[in-house]
Amino acid sequence: MLKSTSMQQNTKVAVPSPATLSDSLSDFALSKLAALEAKNQRRTLVDTARSQAMTLSVDGGAPLVSFTDNDYLGLSTHPDVVEAAKNAADAYGAGSGASRLVTGNHPLYRALEDKIAAIKGSEDAAVFGSGYLANVGIIPTLVGKDDLIIADELVHTCIHAGIQLSRATVKFFRHNDVGHAAELLAQHRAAHGRCLLVVDGVYSMDGDIAPLKALGLLAQDHDAWLMNDDAHALGTIGGGRGSMHATGAEGLVPLQMGTLSKAVGSYGGYLAASKPVIDLIKTRARSFIYTTGLPPAAVGASLKALELIESDAAMVARPVKLAQTFAQALGLPAPETPIVPLVIGTETDALKASVELATEGFKVIAFRPPTVPEGTSRLRFSFSASHRDEDVARLIEVCRKMGLGG
Repeated sequence: MLKSTSMQQNTKVAVPSPATLSDSLSDFALSKLAALEAKNQRRTLVDTARSQAMTLSVDGGAPLVSFTDNDYLGLSTHPDVVEAAKNAADAYGAGSGASRLVTGNHPLYRALEDKIAAIKGSEDAAVFGSGYLANVGIIPTLVGKDDLIIADELVHTCIHAGIQLSRATVKFFRHNDVGHAAELLAQHRAAHGRCLLVVDGVYSMDGDIAPLKALGLLAQDHDAWLMNDDAHALGTIGGGRGSMHATGAEGLVPLQMGTLSKAVGSYGGYLAASKPVIDLIKTRARSFIYTTGLPPAAVGASLKALELIESDAAMVARPVKLAQTFAQALGLPAPETPIVPLVIGTETDALKASVELATEGFKVIAFRPPTVPEGTSRLRFSFSASHRDEDVARLIEVCRKMGLGG
């Protein structure tokens, strides 16, 4: 026994000091950052103070008019929505205190889920902490390692995360190519138990709409469940009800997911579906079960915003009209949504154009890989109901001067 102890003492492994470990970690981070910097792909945060009419100030600088927000209806700063948030906080506090299945399910949640279900034309709805949390919770709850997922190649990153967590077999079809999706289903569907067909309702980087009616009929033919991510569609198309209603696909999309942080102007995510599906999600989706409930102010704001979307058809229609005016003036394809992409090419050129627009008083972000494919860095113009006509007219003038457009 003594001999064994002596041998152990003589074979001690040198343990790095905490300082050494810290240096190693920092060195790793610095090398990764340097590589991203070399490709013009490093991201940085800037302090941004937003106000009404899509006006903001970056790092305390001169005011800019933002044409890069997802606040498609300007509801994040709408007086009635802000007042609803204040009232909810006064009534229920600053935070929810726990997960929804513990004590965090304050009374406003039920009203919000009923409102979402009514707008989306479903039996019920479940509200998550964010759109990302919704997708990483919904997908693994419905499909697993013996199942199949057929997804559009351009679905959002959070859908990819949900797919990975599910461990299902995944096949990607060419963007909006229903024929290719049909080929993949014909080839792979029979070998798997359950099947999920998943797309974005509106694709955030191109602004195009998924062919949901054709995909819904295809899904029915193969006993697959169609799910759309309506993050950029709720409040902007289909009379504000989203992509299913915009494409005439009512009854063909059993899983309608989306966010409350874009046109709704608040925060959170949701799934609209049948009551049995929603009951299952609330029982089994980990990102629902193990996340603290949303602050009451966010839920109250969302509820008021959805009421405005239901009641103000002119407000809902305005962003697409402004986008079409802008695109026509610059010789770009006519958009169907408030999003107008202008592909520049290289990261350097896209960043340069973004900086030049800022000097003219406009905030337009340059989107670069990995958000978009290599060689397609772009300016993404997004239009809001709260944009002033004169600001859109001046943006057109500046873009023409810069040589941007078709």
